[in-house]
Formats: sequence, C-alpha cells, structure tokens
Amino acid sequence: MKHQIVPNLWLDTEAEQAAAFYTSVFPSSRVVGTTRYTEAGPGEPGTVMTVEFELDGQRFVGINGGPQFPFTEAVSFQITCDTQEELDRYWDALTDGGQEVQCGWLKDRFGLSWQVVPTGMQELFDDPDQGRVDRAMTAMLGMVKLDIRALQEAADGIGAR
Repeated sequence: MKHQIVPNLWLDTEAEQAAAFYTSVFPSSRVVGTTRYTEAGPGEPGTVMTVEFELDGQRFVGINGGPQFPFTEAVSFQITCDTQEELDRYWDALTDGGQEVQCGWLKDRFGLSWQVVPTGMQELFDDPDQGRVDRAMTAMLGMVKLDIRALQEAADGIGAR
C-alpha cells in the first residue's frame, strides 16, 4: 500500500483563506473538503477546523489551530520553474502581502516560506568546474528574486547584468 505524505499547515484562523489563496496561485489546484468544529470543540462550533486542498496534485491540509505555532523558515516549500516568466509569476503572487527575503526565498502573506528556483539550479551547483559554481553562487547570494539569465551568465563568466 502506497503511503502519501500530506503536509499539514497549522494556521491561526486563516485555513480557508490560505487554501483559497494557494489554489489561485498554482495550476491544477482545488479545495477538496472542509471540516468544521462541533460542540465537542475545541473551536467555536461551526467554524472551520480543517481545509483539505491540492496544489498541482500535492495534497495539503490547513488546520485552524490557534496562534501558538507560527511558521518559521525551518520548513519551506520549493517551486522549480522552467522559465523566468514562470518564476516571476510565482514570485509576484506569493510575495503579494508577504515579503521578499534573499536568494530566491520569500514569505507569503501567511508567513509560510517558499523557495522559487529555476530548473537546473542543483546541476549548476554540482558542476565539476568549481569556477562556474563559485561565480553562480556569488551571483545568487547577491539576489533576492533569482534571475535565471544572470545566474547562467555569471556561471559562464560573462558577468552580472
């Protein structure tokens, strides 16, 4: 039997809003179901307890659990993008109401950390030519949102744009 790993995101009271936001950002996404607190508690009866949703086929659960466990950068989700346009689209959507950090990292409006990176980034940093790796790493460390062309040019020794 295959076991699917389903990330559960502990939010204060915004599980419905988070699910609606994330499903608007990612293609082929949907809200699967919502459960509500009953008289048994601990939340107000009738209010949303959990929202189950899929982002491009990956299942998530948002839990309205209260303010005691905010997100930290210790956990982040990586989005691998094939083009600069795709990278820009995710970056712009997820930083709307959130904040840019550094080196392709951002926090969205709910405080969840994301890494928006180009396809081939790992291969670039695994290149056997250490000079290419060092130039690409130096370029990346100077960026907030990643620029695919500038990373490739730096690796190739062309210089930053």
